[in-house]
Amino acid sequence: MEFVDTHCHIQSAGLRFGEKVTSELWAKAPKLTAEQIITNAETANVTRLLCVGCDIADSQLAIDFAQAHKYCWASAGIHPHEAQHYAGNQKLLNTFADLATKPKVVAIGECGLDYFYEHSPKEAQLKILKFQLELALEADLPLIFHVREAFDDFWPIFDEYKGLRGVLHSFTDSKANLEKAQERDLYIGVNGIATFAKNPEQSAVYKAIPLKRLVIETDAPFLTPTPYRGTINEPKYVRVVAEFLSNLRGESLEQLAAATTQNAINLFGLEK
Repeated sequence: MEFVDTHCHIQSAGLRFGEKVTSELWAKAPKLTAEQIITNAETANVTRLLCVGCDIADSQLAIDFAQAHKYCWASAGIHPHEAQHYAGNQKLLNTFADLATKPKVVAIGECGLDYFYEHSPKEAQLKILKFQLELALEADLPLIFHVREAFDDFWPIFDEYKGLRGVLHSFTDSKANLEKAQERDLYIGVNGIATFAKNPEQSAVYKAIPLKRLVIETDAPFLTPTPYRGTINEPKYVRVVAEFLSNLRGESLEQLAAATTQNAINLFGLEK
């Protein structure tokens, strides 16, 4: 059995720089180096890792990390929280766009809309989302979407563009939005949140995701699954997510592992 972590932020593990909130969390586990994280993942049969960028510097860090590690790949993204720093700055946007052509970059994102926190104004988020949609089409890359309490604005924008493909990362929304995602052939990313979700309706959504559209992720160092809550998350725990979903959905772990691994390969091209 093999598993793929389709969304992690291990590029800043053991470093004193990188995306601020992420690097600060990694700093709480100073002995956990990137090399140890990869070894731990391999021990759990997590054999492919996608390191996701959240701004220019973080994306470059992910790219450098992926290029230095055989079974790691990178995405280049401007997180909606960071949108206000990029909207209207064409020089920065040009610099970011250049990242899409770098070796081992397999996706654009994470990008999207976050109206739960709204760390950046909605107008800036919308502009930066559209910019990344256009870049993904130009570069022929899939997208990693972060959408939180913003689907009413997200779907009309998504539908303005033809040929988009990607994944809704950390999906915790309604069955109605799951159905809309399926109508648009999007993949659904599920992580440790599923293991501690208390709402029966949420569990029903996880059960309803078609296996052919399911991918698994950790969002490490965030969102550690039960029973490891309170510790720093690692890609090795994507297997825990898979085990939980296997039991919830009534599928064998082997079946779920094979399907989600192939889905990740199909979407991101993570060929060994």
